[in-house]
Amino acid sequence: MQITITGQHLDLTDAIKNYVDGKIGRLGRYFDHVINAQVVLKHLPHEKLSNVADVTVNAPGHVFYAEVHDADMYAAIDLVADKLEAQVHSYKEKLQDRRNDHPAGLAAIVEVD
Repeated sequence: MQITITGQHLDLTDAIKNYVDGKIGRLGRYFDHVINAQVVLKHLPHEKLSNVADVTVNAPGHVFYAEVHDADMYAAIDLVADKLEAQVHSYKEKLQDRRNDHPAGLAAIVEVD
């Protein structure tokens, strides 16, 4: 998975980049076909919750998006990763439920006397 990290009004350090790679990279264990992720980290100096983590993850047939405002950038990254993880997990369960709509399959039709 390719992760693109952009900073607006914020200097991106190697520590933040590695932290984002680790947190957003966890999505690969839930969804194998994730194409890429765009992460935008912003600092808004005139707001109380001045740090924003904005993430868009592209997968075949679906786009996952989450945005979090927090006073601490690392906390914002944690929360946005948790939101995306919940979205991906919910999407995977929905796909599995659709596959298992007819668990008996043709066996129920064959059971005619």
